[in-house]
Formats: sequence, C-alpha cells, structure tokens
Amino acid sequence: MNSPHSTTPSTPATHYYVPQPSLYPFMLSGGMFLLALGFVLKMHDYAPGPWIMLGGVGVIVYVMFNWFGRVIAENQRGAYGDWEDKSFRHGMIWFIASEVAFFAAFFGALFYVRVLSVPALAGMDPAFTLWPGFTGGWPSAGPQGASFTPMGAWGIPALNTALLLTSGATLTWAHWGMLQNRRSQLKLGLLATILLGAAFMGFQIWEYHHAYSELGLTLGAGVYGATFFLLTGFHGFHVTLGAIMLTVVYGRCLKGHFNAERHFAFEGVAWYWHFVDVVWLGLFVFVYWL
Repeated sequence: MNSPHSTTPSTPATHYYVPQPSLYPFMLSGGMFLLALGFVLKMHDYAPGPWIMLGGVGVIVYVMFNWFGRVIAENQRGAYGDWEDKSFRHGMIWFIASEVAFFAAFFGALFYVRVLSVPALAGMDPAFTLWPGFTGGWPSAGPQGASFTPMGAWGIPALNTALLLTSGATLTWAHWGMLQNRRSQLKLGLLATILLGAAFMGFQIWEYHHAYSELGLTLGAGVYGATFFLLTGFHGFHVTLGAIMLTVVYGRCLKGHFNAERHFAFEGVAWYWHFVDVVWLGLFVFVYWL
C-alpha cells in the first residue's frame, strides 16, 4: 500500500513522496561494518581481514547500485515533484559543506605544522632541545625525518591544474547544452569532462610513482610527506568519485534522461566537480607552489 503522502504520475506533486520501507540502509550499514572490521583485522595481520574488507566493498557496491537505481526509477516515473527537488538540493548543499569542513581540517593541519610547529621546534634553546641542529624551513621532514626532494609545481601539478580547470569549463558548456536542449553539446561536454578527469588521475598516479621511486618522497618522509599524500590523496579520491558520478550521469543522458527544467542529478554532480576544482587550486598554491 502506498503512503498517504506519496504521489503517482497521475496525481499532482502536492505532498512529499514517501517511499516504501527498505532494507538498503541496514545492508549498507552492515557493509560498512564489514569494511571497517576487515581493515582492523588486516592491520593486525589476521588472514581473513582482506577477504572481509572485500566482502564489505561488495555489499556497499551492491546496495549503492540498486538503491540509486531505485531512486532513478522513481524519478523517471514521475514520483518526485518540487518538494523532493528542494530536498535533494538541500542535501547536496549540506554534503558539500561537510566536504569543505573535511578539507579545511587538512589545510588547517598543514598551516599548523608549517607556520607554527616546525618554526617553534627550530627556535628552541639549543641547551634544552633534543634536536640542536634542526633549522626548520619548509618543506621539512621534521627533526629526524628521511631526506627527500620536494615535488615541484611546474611539471605534472601545473598540467593537472590545466586539466581540471578545462574540465570545469567543459562541464559548464555541457550544462549550457542541457539548458538549451542541445543534446549533442551536453553529451560531448560530459564525455570531455570525464576524459579530462581520467587524465588527471593518470598523471597523479605517475606523479606518485615518481615521488616514491625517484624523489624519496613517501608517507614516511616526515610531516611534509604525510601532509602531501593526505591532501593530494584524498583529493584524488574525490576526483575518482566525481568521475564515476559523471559517468553515471552521462549514461543517463544517453538514455534521454533530464531536460532543461528538471536535471538535478546533473546539477548536483556539477556542483561537486566544481568544488573539487576549487580544492585543487588551494592544493596547487599551498602544497606545490608556496
């Protein structure tokens, strides 16, 4: 039986759509628990750990594929109206706000070690410090970190900056195509954005290989190595998620989904991608350049 507040294609969307009860939230929680449990077991060298992690990932992927598919099907049959559209927008805004807080914490850690912690260690009285020869400066591995060569800004990082900025332009161009009902422009712009994102990740993988094999820049290279890989690694993870979401949206566009009036799935992913672009500009300036 449908909820008294649900809507169907034959009734106006005057009430908020309430879906039928689902086991997906419980299954997703179980998958996340298995993923965390497997990770903890792997850290303690228990043999089942990696397999439990793999099982958790499988459950999560299964739930996401089917749950998101159900939402798409509900949208395509006309179950959602203006109330739901507003709710989706609010949810995406809060999600991006949480991502802003996430990256702000890491940028704050970079500021702390670079501006406060490392200079404070270098400025201690030689008679009382454990590291009398430590002179500070940035980039630094800390008083006893491994030696390394810092990553320059004007090689692969500058190229990746150009790739991401261009991807933001192609995505905006695709959005214009959506608003003007130019489907070919929409599809071409989306495909170009996905390819640019994939190229970005390919160059970042090459950069990591170069850092580990030739520069001595690893996660063990003191505080600079830790902050470098945490910031760029999490950003790369977000680029990967964004590219996956864009690919799903691209597939829906090929099926004829979305129109100039109703296309929030496209718009929400576009917000996310532009956020990832802005974060990268901060990374390029404060991690690579300065």
